Amino acid sequence: MSAPVTDQDWFAHETAVIDAGCSIGAGSKVWHFSHIMPGAVLGEGCNIGQNVVISPEVVLGRNVKVQNNVSIYTGVTCGDDVFLGPSCVFTNVINPRSAVVRRGQYAKTHVGQGATIGANATIVCGHDIGDYAFIGAGAVVTKTIPAYALVVGNPARHIGWMSAHGHRLEFGPDGTASCPESQQHYALIDGAVRPIETSA
Repeated sequence: MSAPVTDQDWFAHETAVIDAGCSIGAGSKVWHFSHIMPGAVLGEGCNIGQNVVISPEVVLGRNVKVQNNVSIYTGVTCGDDVFLGPSCVFTNVINPRSAVVRRGQYAKTHVGQGATIGANATIVCGHDIGDYAFIGAGAVVTKTIPAYALVVGNPARHIGWMSAHGHRLEFGPDGTASCPESQQHYALIDGAVRPIETSA
């Protein structure tokens, strides 16, 4: 279809293919040569870069930023404020064979709120990514990633923790750390990071 169209509250470039039966939230933008398939759901304010494919039943939350050359396959869901870096890769079948049809057997992957997946990272299906986790460029995720975790490498290994604003957290002897940008404080308790609520 050609866009913009005056009776809609989202934008699609004239080269984008927007199939009937998908849902696109207000203020979202779909750029050159991208394809949104039937049954896909995009929240408000999403930005879909060039040459992106979003398959049926994919759900993106609000303000999800999908960079160029990303394919998001059936079985993947993303929370609000997720960042998907250029050419990152999702899978949805653990043991694909061309001669064996596994349609309808897709493994599910959920990317938590505020998480970042770096350029050229690969997410092997069936492994969720926690809220505000940070997957480094080129990492290959083969297991579930906890909230706020920083992982890099192939296979991805856990090397630290990140704040919700995307800064490396350095925990002191008391098990707390502070984000240098937001001043939000975090606690590391039993191997998990949690923001510390502060009183007004």
